[in-house]
Amino acid sequence: FLAAILDACSRRVIGWELQPELKAGLCLSALEQALRRRQVRPGLLHHSDQGVQYCSQEYVRTLARHQIRGSMSRRGNPYDNALMERFWKTLKYEQVYREEYRSLEQARSNISQFIERIYNERRLHSALGYRPPAEFEAAAAVGNSE
Repeated sequence: FLAAILDACSRRVIGWELQPELKAGLCLSALEQALRRRQVRPGLLHHSDQGVQYCSQEYVRTLARHQIRGSMSRRGNPYDNALMERFWKTLKYEQVYREEYRSLEQARSNISQFIERIYNERRLHSALGYRPPAEFEAAAAVGNSE
């Protein structure tokens, strides 16, 4: 099972975790990675689907500790989480369906390479002016420093 956290502005995957079981710790690990990678301002909005793992006490407490507001999709409405759904489709078609993983370690290595090196660094996004997320963020950082 794979959990990922996507920056809605830049489309960059900022946290992810792969584990053999779907438990609250899976999503919590992805969230903690995202929090290590980003400085969070109070009031940040964290959107997810209605999975029980996003409702766990530990997950909700972690959001609250960082003053992050939780938001969840309406039941049965995948359009509420369209950015994330698009990422999952891209990951499946451009990586997962093209591989035959022989172990969790191989899956982790290949998926890591795809997320960190291809999706975040090289894959072009029409919503970002046909730039990859890392380039979009770098340009935004330069624009914010002026």
